[in-house]
Amino acid sequence: MSVTYREAGVDIDAGDALVERIKRLAKPTRTPEVLADVGGFAGLCALPGGLTEPVLVSGTDGVGTKLKVAFATGVHDTVGIDLVAMCVNDVLTVGARPLFFLDYFATGKLDVDVGEAVVRGIAEGCKQAGCALIGGETAELPGMYADGEYDLAGFAVGVVERSRILDGKRVAAGDAVIGVASSGLHSNGYSLARRVLEKEMGLRMSDRVDELGSTVGEALLTPTRIYARAITALLAACGDAVRGLSHITGGGLPGNLPRVLPDGLGAQLDLGSYQRPAVFQVLQRGGPVEEAEMRRTFNLGVGLVAVVEKGAADRAIEALAGSGERAWVLGEVVSVGDVPFEERVRFG
Repeated sequence: MSVTYREAGVDIDAGDALVERIKRLAKPTRTPEVLADVGGFAGLCALPGGLTEPVLVSGTDGVGTKLKVAFATGVHDTVGIDLVAMCVNDVLTVGARPLFFLDYFATGKLDVDVGEAVVRGIAEGCKQAGCALIGGETAELPGMYADGEYDLAGFAVGVVERSRILDGKRVAAGDAVIGVASSGLHSNGYSLARRVLEKEMGLRMSDRVDELGSTVGEALLTPTRIYARAITALLAACGDAVRGLSHITGGGLPGNLPRVLPDGLGAQLDLGSYQRPAVFQVLQRGGPVEEAEMRRTFNLGVGLVAVVEKGAADRAIEALAGSGERAWVLGEVVSVGDVPFEERVRFG
């Protein structure tokens, strides 16, 4: 008797069924620039009109060990939002408008319902970002992943007028550093967070923690904020007064803010200027985790930083608030001389 692909662990019918569900989820994300629906060999997207010298901007990322929380809780419809956020927020930092997104979903044995839940989150993330889900890849790889587990990667492409690129070169000493609130951990530091919560504190994902106002799993699965609308509003309100944007991911403020600061400049930040979300308090106390380790691992409640001219700080905060974001003056740009990268952000 001949052996089939299904007997080897790959179910083509399940893959086809998922593609049909993905088509329905992707359709509402379509933008005027999209030229073909999901299902072909490649996604097609035209450049928007009105640009004199358009520059394409790309970004790629994953969700990391936050996926372990999805596996443990059986909740799979939020990590797709995280996937889009981690890619799109990077693209946004140069002032680009996100155009389209593609995903890569890989698993040992395809569960169509789980796959659909993941892509439902991806589609929701694309809606929040204002970009189109134009394609992706679903890979069934027997023996590569533990039962019930999968991995995700995402790819975002945006466009910006060359003359409007934000590269941080215009940042100057005295500029205001504006913090924009995160929704929590976003998608970084989960290996440490899970170690503290599960091993040091002995908590389960289903345990409710009063300080968090939720179960452990619910707190950890809070989706990463997507700052597309906020940055659009900020640029519209402040224009050239916006000098730089930094997405605060792994490495925290010390590892990300210097990436948009010219040599010789750093930032003096006041971490007492806002209240950290409860999840960071729980983690720091529960480890315990040293403050320095907290700062270089987590965003500590700051998901995005905007560097603006000092005189535009109030206008920037107002524009961000109008788009639904909580923002405040976190500090200022200062001269630091020739110091190591990790010492360019100072805390007072």
